[in-house]
Amino acid sequence: MSELKDVEKVALNLLARREHSQAELKNKLRLRKFDETTIESVLTHLIENDFQSDDRFVEMYVRMRSRLGYGPRRIAQELQPRGVSSELINQYLTGDLDWVRIAVHVRQKRFGRLIPTDFKEQAKQKHFLHYRGFTTDQIKAVFNDDDNR
Repeated sequence: MSELKDVEKVALNLLARREHSQAELKNKLRLRKFDETTIESVLTHLIENDFQSDDRFVEMYVRMRSRLGYGPRRIAQELQPRGVSSELINQYLTGDLDWVRIAVHVRQKRFGRLIPTDFKEQAKQKHFLHYRGFTTDQIKAVFNDDDNR
């Protein structure tokens, strides 16, 4: 079997397990010591035939991580080393997700429905949301929203 077919087979097997960014796929193929020009050729073929799509990868990644309760700052930070463009990241993070609603859900799941009046407990909860990757404005909205009390 030619190296071209070997590279394509490995790449398709990786993509069958989960979506990969172009950079992730390229790195995994490089680790297997395939020829650089063959890797480029296979990646071009996969992209042209819509087997690999950074758009689809970012969409799936944002959806998955937001469902797990992570905010936009954390998700963006996780996507950058995966070789995805900032424009693409911003496009999906500023899309139709209601980050405040997600933050409310994450806070309630961890700490219960009632928002504490104690400054120290509020600070603890705000720190938790900040660690999860929500922005300061989103966190303020969680604690200022009367529906959360």
